[in-house]
Amino acid sequence: MTPQERRALEALHEGQEEFFHAETDDAYDITSILDGSKVIDLSHGGGELRDLVRDLFKDVQNMSTVYEGHSHYAMKIAFNPKDANTLASACLDRTVKMWSLGSLHLNFTMDAHNKGIDYVNFYPGPDRPYIVTTGDDKTIKVWDYLSESCVQTMEGHINNPSFAVFHPNLPIIISASEDGTIKFWNSNTYRLANTLSYALERAWCVTLRRDANEVAVGYDEGIVVIKLGRDEPTYSMDSSGKLIYARNQLVLSGNIQSLSPDDPLPEGTRIPLSIKELGTTEIFSNALIRGPNGRFVTVVGDGQYIVYTALAWRNKCFGVGLSVAWGGDSNAYAVLENRVKLHVYKNFKERGGVGMKGCESWSIDAIFGGPVLGVRGKGFVVFWDWETGEVVRRIDVEAKNIYWSGTGSFVVIASEDSFYVLRFNRDAYNAKVEQGVDITDEGVEEAFDIVAEIPDSVRTAKWVGDCFIYTTASNRINYFVRTESYTISPSDIPLYILGYVPAHNRVYLADKDMNIYAYSLSLSVVEYQTAVLRGDMDAAAEILPSIPKEQLNKVARFLEAHDMKELALQISTDPDHRFDLALQLDDLDKNEMKWKALGDRALAVWRFDLAKEAFDKVGDLSSLMLLSLAVGNRDGLRKTNRAPEVALFAHTYAPSLVPKAVDAWHTELRRWNKSKIATSIGHPSEHADLFEEGWHDVLCREFIPFDPLVVIGGTPTKNIST
Repeated sequence: MTPQERRALEALHEGQEEFFHAETDDAYDITSILDGSKVIDLSHGGGELRDLVRDLFKDVQNMSTVYEGHSHYAMKIAFNPKDANTLASACLDRTVKMWSLGSLHLNFTMDAHNKGIDYVNFYPGPDRPYIVTTGDDKTIKVWDYLSESCVQTMEGHINNPSFAVFHPNLPIIISASEDGTIKFWNSNTYRLANTLSYALERAWCVTLRRDANEVAVGYDEGIVVIKLGRDEPTYSMDSSGKLIYARNQLVLSGNIQSLSPDDPLPEGTRIPLSIKELGTTEIFSNALIRGPNGRFVTVVGDGQYIVYTALAWRNKCFGVGLSVAWGGDSNAYAVLENRVKLHVYKNFKERGGVGMKGCESWSIDAIFGGPVLGVRGKGFVVFWDWETGEVVRRIDVEAKNIYWSGTGSFVVIASEDSFYVLRFNRDAYNAKVEQGVDITDEGVEEAFDIVAEIPDSVRTAKWVGDCFIYTTASNRINYFVRTESYTISPSDIPLYILGYVPAHNRVYLADKDMNIYAYSLSLSVVEYQTAVLRGDMDAAAEILPSIPKEQLNKVARFLEAHDMKELALQISTDPDHRFDLALQLDDLDKNEMKWKALGDRALAVWRFDLAKEAFDKVGDLSSLMLLSLAVGNRDGLRKTNRAPEVALFAHTYAPSLVPKAVDAWHTELRRWNKSKIATSIGHPSEHADLFEEGWHDVLCREFIPFDPLVVIGGTPTKNIST
């Protein structure tokens, strides 16, 4: 019920015909009021309708409970999401009061601010008994309502904050004020993370969309919808299929290997996976980074990192860091403390020495593990040697991510709208070092060779051997081999690659809610393509028998694209593809189905000569007979040697030849060892009883000269004998 409707009810209860708005003094005629889902017209009907509304108002009063205790206007009421029977009220009398449903007694009162309180909101998670309040003293406070103590006071708004709310999924508190700004605070450290202003005057109200991390804020002059965070889930999966992912601060695990590889799953089917709780993390994770041997997992978030053991989920070490990267083994890792400070650790102890050469002179955004340590900044990527700290190579590119292959031979540098595949030549770098060449900040140019540039935007990616599997911004699942990219499948929704399980021949992916999906990718196909691209046809021939039959056509099209049409023709099982290949190779004799299709098409356009040639090529006697009948080709009919049709036509047009035709049919059947069928076919001389009714008339009519109105048996007919 809206305030206007309630005031209308009150006015009716008091016998008024109209009431005035408290702020505008505008008069409202009391002509209708909404009762549930129906509108009651009050403009007619007199006392009966007035009594109905009076009774309705009494019912509303009877269903309500009045909580008294505040000495000024109550501005906000919030229910506790952890206990639906508990509610809190914020009031301009500077207090927050706690109440319980079913009881009129006040639980407790907190003197929360120096001035009136405008808003109260409960922390949605199960781990903290907190509320957040805003006051006209321009402060935001977080309270522990069990101990009735203030946890933190946040200052920053220059006018009264209208609201402050905990985000249900992200570790932030969102506040907005009459100063027109929206502020985002870290709900763990209570530090100000960001401030936004849209010049729409005062901000008043907020609503949150839980499933999409969207926030809508209402102003004097408009509404703003803000998208927070990212859709990509935080997860890590090793090569054996062990999956770990974080949901807020809860860490969950599952095992892809537990899925049966023999289940006939359609492409892109959502797969149910058994999930168990592994533990919790003290920080809100932005990334889970698994060490090379799988023993350790690093959680990064809130400007901190924690290294856990993967099995027992025990805290191994922790520290301050924006980004973490593992080396070639799990003994070395690097931590980016801030944009110009980088630490390298060996066996969980900081390594002494000079460190990474020149790292203080560049502003670094993120670091990436691999055989060499990679970092990206604005407009550049730098690779350092883990042991010496020397610059291996600096590359000027606006990078978004770096992906190393498992062998360490290839690396992908992904930018916003394309990615570059480079080959890492460790020997070339070592040779320059051994020669004593002075290595500058640009590094060794020969250390990396560009293999390919692919105009695709990489969303997520994984290397499987020398095959690069990735998802794109256009929701396609692709893979790259040697110099070319191929599509596995499009998808209807954004998906994120978990990894590849060779035993299943499947790529596993997840959506933003960590629902699991699978797509087929035969590793033998990838190996075959790799062998062909490097020119090793002997190795390709050895791999070919292991390729599943349903993948042969895919291989054939790959070979055709690389101008290996003869080999593609041998492998392809698709008649259409085989015919296309045969046309290109001028080898049409091997494509019977396509010759038949060509003959049918020729008939449709009245090309009888071409149709006859096509049907001759494939020995299609039925089509040849039809064609010969259509054009009156007696010789062509003889060549078809179709005894059943000869007998049928003889019975219809030349009854005197039926015995001869049936004899020929019997002979053909016996030649094919079908004597039983031959004896079931009636012969005029042996089965006269089958040729009694009208047979004599038909024989007579065959020899009567043509006359359009010959009457046989009293019925006018035409003589159709030739």
